[in-house]
Amino acid sequence: MNNIRLIFLFFSIFILFSNCSFDKKTGIWSGELDEKKRIAELEEDQKNKIEVIKVYSSSNVEIEELSISKAVKLSKPKKNLFWRMSGLNQQNFLGHIYFSGLNKNFIKKKIGKNKFTISKNISSPLVDNNNIIFSDDTGTIFSVNLDGKINWKKNIYKKIYKKIYKNLSFSIHENKIFVADNIGFIYSLSIDSGDLIWIKNHSIPIKSKIKIFKDKLFLINQDNRILCFDINKGDILWDVRTVSSFIKSQNLLSLAVSEKGDLVVLNSSGDLVKLNTSNGGIYWTKNIMRSMYAHDTDFFQSSDLVIYDNNIMFIATSTAFSINLDTALINWKIDINSTNIPIIDGNNIFLLSNDGYFLNVDKNTGNIIWSNNILKVLKKRKQQTIITGHVLGSGKIYATTLNGYMIVCSATLGKVEKFLKIGSQISTSPIISDGAIYILTDSPRIIGYK
Repeated sequence: MNNIRLIFLFFSIFILFSNCSFDKKTGIWSGELDEKKRIAELEEDQKNKIEVIKVYSSSNVEIEELSISKAVKLSKPKKNLFWRMSGLNQQNFLGHIYFSGLNKNFIKKKIGKNKFTISKNISSPLVDNNNIIFSDDTGTIFSVNLDGKINWKKNIYKKIYKKIYKNLSFSIHENKIFVADNIGFIYSLSIDSGDLIWIKNHSIPIKSKIKIFKDKLFLINQDNRILCFDINKGDILWDVRTVSSFIKSQNLLSLAVSEKGDLVVLNSSGDLVKLNTSNGGIYWTKNIMRSMYAHDTDFFQSSDLVIYDNNIMFIATSTAFSINLDTALINWKIDINSTNIPIIDGNNIFLLSNDGYFLNVDKNTGNIIWSNNILKVLKKRKQQTIITGHVLGSGKIYATTLNGYMIVCSATLGKVEKFLKIGSQISTSPIISDGAIYILTDSPRIIGYK
């Protein structure tokens, strides 16, 4: 009888610790009832988003093709040796980057899993010291060398999170990778080993890309709270509440930091906010929505914010805006449907609409210099796609499409020069680092040309 009691006691203790185990790797409890309830809500939310995506379509903006109206001059392309954060730098200013050309496909390797059918929103890869950093939709982060060999991989998520699609954003700073996700985790890894340095459970999904400035990490959560964290320990330093929207944004919200240290964010209610990075003090806020009705903010989509010449450039609510950074006054605006980042070089702003129109816009006036439908080069049934990203490399625009093509255009004439099938679906923008271009497909497959 005593033996039976001992066995029963041992079995009970085993079950208790199995169900409420302490995660030694992350230092957090993963089995608490509150966390399980929150995960169930996230699972249901992701199911609902699939249905929302099926029924929603944005308003159309008609763009006509226009022949070139004046000569276009480009600056000399600059060679960047790394791509350590979304948007390349704090200002999201891509500019004219040196690219050696599509001469050699030096890497094409499938790494990771494509487990979920929900619409993808995975971040573009990062490159630092010949290490390519990216993730799959299970939340596994990979470090891969230029030959496609895996240096290390890391997944911090426990069993209760396995049914959640992971949408990670990254930034590299001082040999550390900083990660935020759509569950609410914010953490730091060693870039050399992938070892976990610190982790925090914010408990509210993060809905933005990451910016880092002077040992501070900046994010926006799904409730439109602007957050500032200490990068060394992950402690929250300050947070600012802004107006929330009823249905959350389907894309990652954008942040930018000026060279003077001004933080600019665009939330899912259409509020453009300028803050002090030191204490979160608000300088000004401006709502850029055409009206304040709920349906305008329910499906808010925007490009990255770009800071240039003391101005802010972005596309939102089917409009491209140029706004003065100091006064919040609108310099000019034009109609265009796009979530693709504006690329600025000299007097030119290069815009790509979601439906394939390539525009060159005068930086000072907003006048269109030329526009051209670049999807016309594809077969008619292949034209039913969207542009998912672009980059300016050595005088040419390299644009990727959702159905897996890369289209190469002259940046001085706007004409398509060539196109090639990359592979499967592409949801992220290409990047250029050290003269090579990198593309991450949804497979996921990492592809590089130089």
